[in-house]
Formats: sequence, structure tokens, C-alpha cells
Amino acid sequence: MLDRTRSPLRICLLLLAGALLTAACGRDDGPQLTALEVAQPDGWDDQLALNIPIDINPDPNILEIELESKLADIEFTEGFATPAWTYGGTVPGPLIRARVGDTIIVNFRNSLPEPTSIHWHGMRVPNEMDGVPGVTQDPVATGGEFRYEFVARDAGTFWYHPHINSAAQVGWGMYGPIVVEDPNDPEQFGDDLVLMLSDIGIEEGSGDFLPVDTGGKFGDLFGREGTVLLVNGKVQPTLKVRAGKQQRWRIINAARARYYTIGLPGHTLVRLGGDNGLAAWSAEVRNIVVVPGERADIVFTPSDSPGTSSMLRWIPTERGFGSVFNRPREDMMAIQTVDEAPVIPAPIPRQLREIEAIDTRNAEERSLDMTIDLSNNDVIMGINGIPYWNFEPIEARIGETHVWTLTNETIFSHPFHLHGYFFQVLDDTRIPEWKDTIDLPVESTVRIAIRFDDRPGAWMFHCHILDHAESGMMGQLHVLR
Repeated sequence: MLDRTRSPLRICLLLLAGALLTAACGRDDGPQLTALEVAQPDGWDDQLALNIPIDINPDPNILEIELESKLADIEFTEGFATPAWTYGGTVPGPLIRARVGDTIIVNFRNSLPEPTSIHWHGMRVPNEMDGVPGVTQDPVATGGEFRYEFVARDAGTFWYHPHINSAAQVGWGMYGPIVVEDPNDPEQFGDDLVLMLSDIGIEEGSGDFLPVDTGGKFGDLFGREGTVLLVNGKVQPTLKVRAGKQQRWRIINAARARYYTIGLPGHTLVRLGGDNGLAAWSAEVRNIVVVPGERADIVFTPSDSPGTSSMLRWIPTERGFGSVFNRPREDMMAIQTVDEAPVIPAPIPRQLREIEAIDTRNAEERSLDMTIDLSNNDVIMGINGIPYWNFEPIEARIGETHVWTLTNETIFSHPFHLHGYFFQVLDDTRIPEWKDTIDLPVESTVRIAIRFDDRPGAWMFHCHILDHAESGMMGQLHVLR
């Protein structure tokens, strides 16, 4: 196979691009450097910095932290303090960064006025660590404690959040990022930047939260989007970049309902993967849609002229009635290109990872239809017409393979999330990768394959528009030995 990342033609084109970029900017600062030979601008990510927890365990292969959920006054809008619900007193919560094979221990204490928990979204943890009260553990009561311990089995970008009263608690600020590093990742991907995207519902002119039932039944149906957009808990933070110097953006959508379309005029992004590490190969894209619960791993190569600024904007995404109608784009993050000579971007490898397709020849077939019942002046959502509180668990056994046909004939899109296991989407048009969250657009069908390798127990699956999940669009999977 031709190695396109090292071909003479590819290298010549990169050198020519660098020369043209310098000429266009009216700069001649001597020999051109590659992006790998220079550092990011001073203070490039200061306004996006995340809290780093203290590792209290001396073992280099164990990350052990103390984590407290508590109320904290945070100024999301200038001049007004909001009594946010937090992990560790910040929004987002601390960045948990480990390596593949590390043991992660979280000594959790709940100081909130109601029970809560931690679900490790996307991570293949033991069932008793999955953080679902009433299913895998008891709720962590006010003043209570729980010790979470598991091995980081997979590289990728993950996140954590409650799984009790989750629409409200996540909407009030309870979420945090996780990065599990693979030491074999190419350095051409650029410097890591975690971008946790969310929103928060605050009354205009005050720091007070909007009522939990804002919008009434329509809020249940549409999903409640916040009034203030946040990037790493900040309103319109500034990111400093240097033309040609790549950054690896690990994007996490932690919003309770909002879809994010990411793109910057004049720039092409390179998608590396998403939920569970690298995809089979990289792909150049103009925009990336990240649905609630989903992650995107991309390389951003700045190409604006030195000394200029641009704005990354939220773009309305079609996800059902009213989702794009008469809705303007909104500013999310300022991107300031520093007044330094451009550099030559590093080539991004085309082939990223070998992903073996799941053998589905003897798979058990299941059909799951996302449904909405608007009768009796209520909004009841479910799967196969059955809300969660009446749903009989699906059974599987260790070693089995299932193919689930997910159908959405409702008037809204639904991001489908499966706990505990990765799946592959059975669609020849998609780049092979491992997923735990997949969008089901309006009037669509998606087929996924799941191999139940180990870890028996009761696992959840649900729409990750959290208002939909709490309205009944959720089910259980029982994996037996």
C-alpha cells in the first residue's frame, strides 16, 4: 500500500503550501519550520484550562483522586453568580487523564442536597462501577461516599456525569472530561486540547437557574437547551493559535439536549475518530456534528493570516421540529492567530488503526424502535412503545453477538447510547470505528453490531437527550454468564 503521508508528491505539496502561506501573509522570516519544530503560542490555552486533580497514590500505574460533588457559586455571566452543581467546585469537573492499563480510583463524596452518582460514559468498567443508582449501585446520599475503581482498558476521550435526576444535575453543571492516552499515537496530531461543550439555563439578568420544567410538556418533547453556551465552562473564551501549528481537539458534547455542529470558515478539519479512540483512517471534513453524549477527535490546522481573529460559532443542527427554524448562529470561542511566522503543517497519517469487523453471521437479531406517545395530555417516550418503567430487559450471554436494528420514526432525532460495550455501525459508507453513542435522525434506521466479550450484569441503553431518557426512552440489557 502506498504511504501517502510520506510520498514525495505529498511532501512537495506541503512545502509549497507553506511557502504560499508565507507569501500571502507578506512575511519572510528565513527558513520555514515544520509544525513539529515549534511550540504553541505562549498561553495558547490559558482561558480553556481545566482543573487537574491531585494524584494521591505514589504508584505510577495508579491514578487515585479525591472527588467531591458540591455547590459552588460560579460567574457564567458577568456580574451574576450561579449556584452551580459541580464535581470538585468547577464546571467542568477535573480532567481525569490516564494511560491505557492504568488503574483509576476515585474516592467520591456527595455534599449536594440530594443523592447523586458518577457514570463513566463510554468506559468499559465492571458493572458494579457503572454508576446507575437502582441498577448497579445504591444512590450516594447526601454526606455519603463511594469508591470507584477500574482499569482504563481503552484509549480515547470519555466523560463522567450523574445517572440520577441526570437532566437537571447535568444541566446544572455536573460533568467532567476523561482522556486515556495511547503512547503510540503519532505526534503529528498536535498538542492536546479538551473542549467540553455544553450550555446552561440561566434567567436573563440574573444568575438564577431556569425552572427544571421550563417549557412544560414541549420541553420534555424537544429537550431543554440552555440559554448560555459554554466551552470548558467559559463564555466565549479565546484560543491562541499559530498559522500551520496543529492542535488535537478532543470534543465532548456534555449538553443535556443541544446538538453541536463544529466548523470554521476557510478551514478544513481532519477527523481522527470519536467515542472510543481512533477510527480506521483519518478523513478531511468541513464540519463535524457532535450529538449529546458523543465525542469527536479532530486535528485543527489554523490557516488564518497572522494577527487576525475569527469566531467559532454554534450552528443550528436539524434534529426535528423547531431545531433550525429562525435560529441564528451563536458565538462559542474566539480564535486569535498570533503575529508569528506561519509554519508548515505536519502530515496526518491516513491509516490510523486496524479495526476488525464484528462477525455477524450467527448474530441474534433485535429490533428497537424509538417511540413517542402524546396521548392523554402527556409525553411518554419509550422503546418499542414501552416506557422504561414497564420495559422487560433484553437478555444476552457472554460470548454472543447481537445485531440491533434501531429505528426512529418520531418527529425528533435521538442520540442512542449503550453502557458497558462498544458497537460497530453496519453501514458501508462509514469509516470503521468503535462507538457507544450514535445519532438516529428523524425517520431513519441504523444497524449496530455488539459483541458481549465479558463483564456480565445489568446495563442501560437510552436516548442521550436526557429529557427524553427521563420521559421513558430507556431500557436495560442483562448480560448473563
